[in-house]
Amino acid sequence: MQEPSIFTRIINGEIPCHKVYEDDKTLAILDIHPVTVGHVLVISKVQVPFVWDLASDDYTAMMATVQKVGRRLRDAIGKPYVGEMVVGTDIPHAHVHVVPFTETYELKRTLESATVEADAATLAALAEKLRFS
Repeated sequence: MQEPSIFTRIINGEIPCHKVYEDDKTLAILDIHPVTVGHVLVISKVQVPFVWDLASDDYTAMMATVQKVGRRLRDAIGKPYVGEMVVGTDIPHAHVHVVPFTETYELKRTLESATVEADAATLAALAEKLRFS
């Protein structure tokens, strides 16, 4: 049995997060090292190393959440575009980065350059703005 990933620990409530959406198969949280304001991680509740390893119904559920969160980000943050990135090398647990942006250069910023942890109060206020009722 594999050790629980940091995402599994977040899902289980062992580590706090700034949740914006949750259903029975997925969790969407604000990234604590955001590339831009509103950078969200959509996480499968099934711990597998990469999105392509998910069962079809779990993959479909994840992408439905990505779409839902992307639309919400576009409307709430006011940026015209929302990009998605499947990286998979940082944490071995299926997840998608959902990033609002206006200009392409914002999206081209690498995830490695986003090393400064966002202020918890700022993240809490943003999570409240983005949270689905």
